[in-house]
Amino acid sequence: MSHRREQKERLRREREERERQVRAAQQRKKMVGYGVAGALVVAVTIAAGVLLAGGGGGGGGGDAQAAEVWPDGGSVPEQKVFDVAPAAQAAGCALKDVKATSREHTTSLSTRVKYTTNPPTSGKHYEIPAQDGIYGQAPQDEQLVHAQEHGRVIIWAKPSLPEDQRAALRALVDEDSYQMFLVPRANCADLQGRIPDDLTVVPVDTLASAIDSITAARAGDGELPTCS
Repeated sequence: MSHRREQKERLRREREERERQVRAAQQRKKMVGYGVAGALVVAVTIAAGVLLAGGGGGGGGGDAQAAEVWPDGGSVPEQKVFDVAPAAQAAGCALKDVKATSREHTTSLSTRVKYTTNPPTSGKHYEIPAQDGIYGQAPQDEQLVHAQEHGRVIIWAKPSLPEDQRAALRALVDEDSYQMFLVPRANCADLQGRIPDDLTVVPVDTLASAIDSITAARAGDGELPTCS
C-alpha cells in the first residue's frame, strides 16, 4: 500500500508541476501581450490569471446522490502489479487505444452528440467540462468528454454492481481523487427485470431518435429495437 501511495504522490507532484509551468507560461504571454497597454490592463490580467489558476485544477464536483450509489466503507486491496498491460490482463480487461476525433465545442447541453464508442472517449463536446468528483447522477457525455480532453480519468461503472464493489471503487477514488471521476453508467441489461411487463424499453442515442421511436410506436410502423 505504501508503494502505491508513494507512486501516486510522485505522479501527483509531477502533474501539478507541469500544470504550474503551463499556467506560468500562459501568464507571461499575457503580461507581454498586454503590458504596453498600461498598469490597469496588467492588473486585470493578473487577476484573471489568479482566477484561472484557482479554478483549473479540478475538484469540487459530485452531487447529492453520490453517497447512495457509491457507499462509504470500502477498501482497496494491496496493489501487486504496477504495469498497466499485465494488470489489465489479470483483471480480464481489454486495453484499447481509440483515435481522437473532433475537438469542436457545442454551446448548449441540449445539443446531443452521437459518439462512436460507449463510453465515449473523444469527439465534439460541450464548451464547459464537468467538474472532477464522484457522481450518483452522471453529467452528460458531452461534459465528460470535454473533461477527458483535459486529461481527466473517468471510472464508469454499473450502479447495479454489488454494494461492496461500488464501495471499493469509491475507496479507490477517495484515496487519490486528483483529476478523477466516478460516475454510474447503466445499460439496457441493467433495466431487465426492473420495469413493468406492459412497458417496452427502447435504446436511443439522441433526443431525435427518441422522438422517432415514439412516433413510430404511435403509428405502428414496424418492430422497434428493444433492450436485450
